[in-house]
Amino acid sequence: MPALIEVVTDIQATAGVVFALELDMDVHAASLAGSRETATTSTGRREVRLGDEVTFRARHFGIVWSMTSRITAHEPPRRFVDEQVRGPFRALVHEHVFEDLGGGRTQMIDRMTITAPFGPLGALVTRVVLSPYLRRLLEQRAAHIKQLAEHQEERDSA
Repeated sequence: MPALIEVVTDIQATAGVVFALELDMDVHAASLAGSRETATTSTGRREVRLGDEVTFRARHFGIVWSMTSRITAHEPPRRFVDEQVRGPFRALVHEHVFEDLGGGRTQMIDRMTITAPFGPLGALVTRVVLSPYLRRLLEQRAAHIKQLAEHQEERDSA
């Protein structure tokens, strides 16, 4: 059974600024430095685009994990989606939505749907362990993006 995790963050910056930061794999890695996360793109570019693949490597629960995702939707500056093509989950889809709130404000919505392997046992582990853990990672990443975006907007308007 799939689990849905949703994190909503209001940011005092335009959707274009927030969208660009979310697509920057150097920013991604910096936002999760505690897990020593790296993000390597299939093209060698920092910024991902439609069809690009990214391989993430990080230490979680004392184990080094690897997952490759592909950008399957790219609608600047409103939305993009990445989906696992290789990795630990049966399926993982991460939708990033950026809603213009007016006045240079953006609501960033992370919607991650995960399906674990191993049937009912995997579903239980997902509900009890993985969903709360992934929610914390998404919140940490969102706070990092918020700080960078608001600082960039502040610099740009000075």
